[in-house]
Amino acid sequence: MNNALLSYHDAVLYRSGEPYRILAGAIHYFRVHPDLWRDRLSRLKAMGANTVDTYVAWNFHQPKRDEAPDFTGWRDLGHFIDLAAEEGLDVIVRPGPYICAEWDNGGFPSWLTGIPGIGLRCMDPVFTDAIEDWFDHLLPVIASRQSAAGGPVVAVQIENEYGSYGDDHEYIRWNRRVLEDRGITELLFTADGGTDYFLDGGSVEGTWATATLGSRGDEAVAIWKRRRPDEPFFNVEFWGGWFDHWGEHHHRRDAPDAALEVRKMLDLGGSVCVYMAHGGTNFGLGSGSNHDGSRLQPTVTSYDSDAPIAENGALTPKFHAFRAEFFRAQGIEDTPELPVELLADPPAVPAQSLPLSQGPDLLEVARNAGDPVSSVKPLSFEQLGLDAGMVLYSADATLPGRADAPSESRLKITGLNDRACIWVDGEFAGVLDDVTGAEGLPVTGTGVSARLDILVENLGRINYGPLTGQGKGILGGVLINQRYTFHWTQIPLALSGWGSQELENLAGADFELGEAADAYIALPDSGKGFVWLNGFLLGRYWEKGPQVTLYAPAPLLKPGLNRIKVLELGKPGTVVELREQPDLGPEEPGPIAAAELP
Repeated sequence: MNNALLSYHDAVLYRSGEPYRILAGAIHYFRVHPDLWRDRLSRLKAMGANTVDTYVAWNFHQPKRDEAPDFTGWRDLGHFIDLAAEEGLDVIVRPGPYICAEWDNGGFPSWLTGIPGIGLRCMDPVFTDAIEDWFDHLLPVIASRQSAAGGPVVAVQIENEYGSYGDDHEYIRWNRRVLEDRGITELLFTADGGTDYFLDGGSVEGTWATATLGSRGDEAVAIWKRRRPDEPFFNVEFWGGWFDHWGEHHHRRDAPDAALEVRKMLDLGGSVCVYMAHGGTNFGLGSGSNHDGSRLQPTVTSYDSDAPIAENGALTPKFHAFRAEFFRAQGIEDTPELPVELLADPPAVPAQSLPLSQGPDLLEVARNAGDPVSSVKPLSFEQLGLDAGMVLYSADATLPGRADAPSESRLKITGLNDRACIWVDGEFAGVLDDVTGAEGLPVTGTGVSARLDILVENLGRINYGPLTGQGKGILGGVLINQRYTFHWTQIPLALSGWGSQELENLAGADFELGEAADAYIALPDSGKGFVWLNGFLLGRYWEKGPQVTLYAPAPLLKPGLNRIKVLELGKPGTVVELREQPDLGPEEPGPIAAAELP
């Protein structure tokens, strides 16, 4: 490690042999339109940062096992790193393979986690062999851009917050060897929560241990002095804001409170990376889910995260507060003026209300979405080779009763992940989810066969905790009272791959533009579904909130005709609104401190 740009000794961090501190912010290339990468990086630089930090989402590059990882276009990680260098930023890369990040499946491809019996994040050879194959493609992109090769990459993370998942230290040491064997020579580090509990599971001797936390930084610094006395303190994930789940409020953190916490750590000689400096958007079906032990908690489409650089690139009060602290840490009390062009909010499409055409019946759309796959028992998404979207399950079942005395039964689904719309003989019967599936819903029969259609939506794969990698679809079975129904057909709806043919007949709204600008799309009288703009899947909407508007960055729009398409899952609306400001919903303080506790 002698040729690494960064080093440490006696709890002091050095860059090229000079005392140094990292003042960083996280920006995820996969959450920002590539045409805006430079803009967002320049804003981070203007905040006083000297470093950008990014995760690498494996499933963003290789969603299908039989296809080589893609590093072109939006997936051109190397270009993102090169742009950071041009903006004068060092780069920290966090290649996982697990990243959490509120990203679908914690970054793991579903084809990997769907391998029967696989052990994740441990020395299971099926798992480690797959990681080595992935790293054979990924690491040359990073290694060739290290500081030793004239590039901006100064540090690379080993795994991610492993202390909150497992205690296989052999696996952590293996990760380090895999990185080194593939040419990573810059400073390597682990990252874990700021308590003894997390350090016990995730840190190993001989490797720099960094922290992830949002408050009580002074307590974490004391723990590091006790546990890792030769290592400088680096909070590689300072949670200056928080993410949102559907059905909750939009989480906010006051700028002065967050800035005070940054100052506390910097005054104690630490380094800080703001997570997120710019959160961006969970475009398409990228958002993950958490699980509170009793129910799924799917994450919204926006990943604004109350960051200093807002989802649309606007500079928030938190930006100016953090900027003052970053410059203060460099001995500059009076921060220089910002360029005028950075202070103005990005232009937006003028507000307007558009009529939303009526789309076809949802069940009709699902039945015509592709060729059915037959099976005796219901097949999971993984068995069908589907990473995200929906699956229509169909079967015939005899519902108890007589023609002269109809009887009520309960249709139950065991192992339902995540949400199912149900029809009986073409009539809508209701919705079940991961909580209500086993309880079921009432269906009326007369002793004859009825057609069951069950459209199951994947709301986002779990990205954190022991349920990471959990499958999607119907993992158990469908029962009429206590009797299983067998012999099913399944039609996968791979929404992220839908093109003009699939979108053509959906509900829609068109509008004209003189020039492209940002747009904020709302569906005020719709229920739940998906929105496409000019053929690009923006993401999910849901009337339960908190998110009201979907962010459409200017590069997705064009002068002339622009077309919105909507797939509604239950409550078709009549209007699409283009608004001039984002609306992420009613606000509440984020659970920063609680998130740190084991």
